Amino acid sequence: MAANDKNYWTQQRDDGRWETIKEGSERASKTFDRQSDSWAYSKDLAQKSKGEAFLKGMDGKIRERNTYGHDPVSSKG
Repeated sequence: MAANDKNYWTQQRDDGRWETIKEGSERASKTFDRQSDSWAYSKDLAQKSKGEAFLKGMDGKIRERNTYGHDPVSSKG
């Protein structure tokens, strides 16, 4: 699957800090001491790019995701 440069990931680094990283990038956009700060930053960047923000848990699984821009599922309301 190809990387989407509109998406941002929040994940924990080996040193215990949290990083926001653009999908497909090798380097973090920014690092944080707290998960909540990194997650807020990822959501902000994803919203600006009309992409998605993903929060990866320590087990490597996606814990939460937010979609901005085009949502492929239409809903009433």
